[in-house]
Amino acid sequence: MSQYQNLDKRVPIALDNISLVQDLDKCKNCTLCRRACANDAGVMDYYDLTTNGDKPICINCGQCAVACPFDCINERSELAEVKNAIADSEKVVVFQTAPAVRVGVGEEFGMEYGSFVEGKVVTALRRLGADYVLDTNFGADMTIMEEASELIDRLTGGDKALPQFTSCCPAWVKFAETFYPELIPHLSSAKSPILMEAAAQKTYFAEKHQINPSQMVTVCVTPCTAKKAEIRRPEMNGSAHYWNIDPLRDGDLCITVRELAKWIREEEMDFVNLEEGKFDYLMGEASGGGIIFGNTGGVMEAAMRSAYKFMTNENAPLTLIPFEEIRGLKGVKEADVQIGDRTLHVAAISGTGNFRKFYLEMKESGKHYDFIEVMACPGGCIGGGGMPRVKMPKVMAAKQARIDSLYKRDGEVVIKAAQDNPEIQKIYDEFFTAPMSEKAHHLLHTESYVDRSSDLGPNGACTPETCPTSVANLKKQALEAKK
Repeated sequence: MSQYQNLDKRVPIALDNISLVQDLDKCKNCTLCRRACANDAGVMDYYDLTTNGDKPICINCGQCAVACPFDCINERSELAEVKNAIADSEKVVVFQTAPAVRVGVGEEFGMEYGSFVEGKVVTALRRLGADYVLDTNFGADMTIMEEASELIDRLTGGDKALPQFTSCCPAWVKFAETFYPELIPHLSSAKSPILMEAAAQKTYFAEKHQINPSQMVTVCVTPCTAKKAEIRRPEMNGSAHYWNIDPLRDGDLCITVRELAKWIREEEMDFVNLEEGKFDYLMGEASGGGIIFGNTGGVMEAAMRSAYKFMTNENAPLTLIPFEEIRGLKGVKEADVQIGDRTLHVAAISGTGNFRKFYLEMKESGKHYDFIEVMACPGGCIGGGGMPRVKMPKVMAAKQARIDSLYKRDGEVVIKAAQDNPEIQKIYDEFFTAPMSEKAHHLLHTESYVDRSSDLGPNGACTPETCPTSVANLKKQALEAKK
């Protein structure tokens, strides 16, 4: 007998879940969280609580939380820890803010869906006590420098595992580790933008500003609840090895868009009328490719912009900027990309539930792919588990508006690709020397992916047809019990 009740109506969340908390007193058994977990995330109904020790499988994506209309499921808040760090005069608190934040947080203050409020977010964070405010889009550019270079290495290395899967979504990484560990060799070794930037903050940025890294507190503001788990992965401590300071972590704290909005309201700040602030120098400039990371297909498009330049020494053509074939809210998008004399077959998938179908078809057809982007949340980060909640009839409209806003910004900036960002050029010239260098390998990459399939229990993964705790089988059991 499971300790988790009403499994046909709600998702089970363990008390020690690092990303999410559940207040069952508020639950109305509306089933929205369960449907999000089973259909969008592809987690619920694919493991058996009755045989795995009654341990809920969670990829920390937070789709259950963003779907919950009754405030029953929420992110595990770290606001208190952030405020304590700011109150400590010996700490230097460095914030970075992810691309989707700037097209989401305005909704919390009555602004239109997708309102672009980058400058207001910067100003708000400074008023809340930030010592520095940096742009995660810069980290996205670093990710592309490394990930595109890794792709080229795999394409030209002969025996390297293809396709290469993106690794910037921690919920997708955990999903693959749990349900598809055979894909671990295919995951890019590149860390996510937030963790790349955090590692660079506690090394390069700390050196440039003469900050003791032990006194630096790095805080990411993100649309993602899975980042709360990712920053605590043991291997995310490249700066500890760089400085030989064992307790050092690259990323210290993580707050979501909803947490930031709550904090702003607590301070009675007039967010809508805030002046437009600017990010601090060294990690505040980004390319259009970094900006669109918040959208499904954005990582793929950014990678192709840079891979094209790296492979041909020419700028990406108009067929890749914009890369229309992999834009939009469709769950699976595919395209062929001609780079020199090589044709790459690529795909962009959002919603790990959609990945299940895609991967099954991929194996059955034997179709070859070179590069595949996967985002756990439908729509990409703009649909993340820490984004503002939207009532059901308007969810798709809100996501589309956020996507359009990021693409609009991409269209406005002059710098389109990571390698053309002058601040990226500076950090590689002065610190990393080149993508895939030894220093970049130690700080910006990881080989510590983990086979988590044992979490599924001795019987392994199941399907909605075979899982004893799927809706269909729970109803069947209830009917038999009545007989």
